[in-house]
This record gives sequence, C-alpha cells and structure tokens, in this order.
Amino acid sequence: MLEELKKRVYEANMLLPKHGLVTFTWGNVSEIDRESGLFAIKPSGVDYDKLTPEDMVIMDLDGNKVEGSLNPSSDTPTHVELYKAFENIGGVVHTHSTYATSFAQAGRGIPCYGTTHADYFYGPVPCAPCLSKKEIEKDYEKNTGLLIVKEFKGRDYNAVPAVLCKNHGPFTWGKDAFEAVHNAVVLEEVARMALLTERINPNVLPAPEFLQDKHYNRKHGEDAYYGQN
Repeated sequence: MLEELKKRVYEANMLLPKHGLVTFTWGNVSEIDRESGLFAIKPSGVDYDKLTPEDMVIMDLDGNKVEGSLNPSSDTPTHVELYKAFENIGGVVHTHSTYATSFAQAGRGIPCYGTTHADYFYGPVPCAPCLSKKEIEKDYEKNTGLLIVKEFKGRDYNAVPAVLCKNHGPFTWGKDAFEAVHNAVVLEEVARMALLTERINPNVLPAPEFLQDKHYNRKHGEDAYYGQN
C-alpha cells in the first residue's frame, strides 16, 4: 500500500542524518497522501542505518495504524494534529537539532536578523509555551500538536513553516516531506546564525521590516522573481 509514499518518506528521513539534524534516532519525517487521507511516518526508535522503505508505517488521521509491522514514531499524534489543522501542508519534520532546540529550551523564538531568515520565514519563528503538567501526563504528543495549532491562530502557517516547542524542540512542515526537511535544515542554520549574531552584538535588533518583506516576497510573493520559471 502506498509504496511510492513509503519510499519518499524513507528518503526524506535519511536526509536528517545527512544534514546533521539528528543524533541516534532523535527525529522523524512524515508525508501525507491527501487523496486517501493516509500518511507514512518513520517507525519509533529504529536506527537510521537500519531503516528500509518497507519499515515506514502507514497511519490514518484518526491515529490508527493501517499498515506496518513496527510501531510508528511516538510523535505520530503531533503529526496527526498538524495535518488535520494545516490543510495545505503535505509533510512534517521533528528533530532535536542543536541550535533550534537550544532556542526552544531557552523559551525563545528566533528573531529575523537578516535576509537568510527572511528568505524562508516571514518574521520570527515563534516558540510555543510549555504544556501544563496535566497536558503532559495525558495525551502528551496530541497536546503538543494542539499547542502548535493554537500558537498559529492569527499566524500564516504557510509563511512561517516552523515552530519551536518550549523545553522540547522544533517542528517544520512543507508541501511535502522533502520541503519540510529543507525547512528544518534552514531553521537550524538561521538559529545558529541568530545565536552567533547575538554573541557578536548583544544589542542587535531584527532586520528592518522593509528588508524582510523584500526578501520574503521575491521568493514567495505574487511577483516573485527568484529562481527560474
């Protein structure tokens, strides 16, 4: 079932260690087939060097396993909530990448200090607050997804395809699994840049809004002109 989807999700997962975003098994990628309402996701706790496309687990949006001999990622309920709420996305990534997670542990969003950030994220990447004790003890992963959805009420999840969860780590998304991974790589790099920028100049301010607008819109706006037609 959905063999091509499983192959794509396997390949997207293998990009995480390639780009240095995961240690051991600390990460997962999923992609949804909107026509069937099913998505494929990495199995829980399996070493990347042992993964195969056949290991990917097929799930539905009620959180039921449809196909697979292994348990799905423990973060699966978070992915479910994001797919249900963010109807335009096709892929989700979660990592514990060093710099983005450091901002999350500090309870800080990532300000937009320059054009690298502005090319991908329209404004700061937000940090959602920590869940309550009750929310963590019951349905922790589902509540993480609901918390992210709540954080994006009034925000454009297409324009800011990333979030930090306080004391936890980053989630990113995109039109498919590969774009979600791309956004995770960029997020880690802009987090590293932001930290270094603040070390060099502790009084630094975000880039001027007109500069942020220019760089975001030249790649994503109606009159975008970056790249090839």
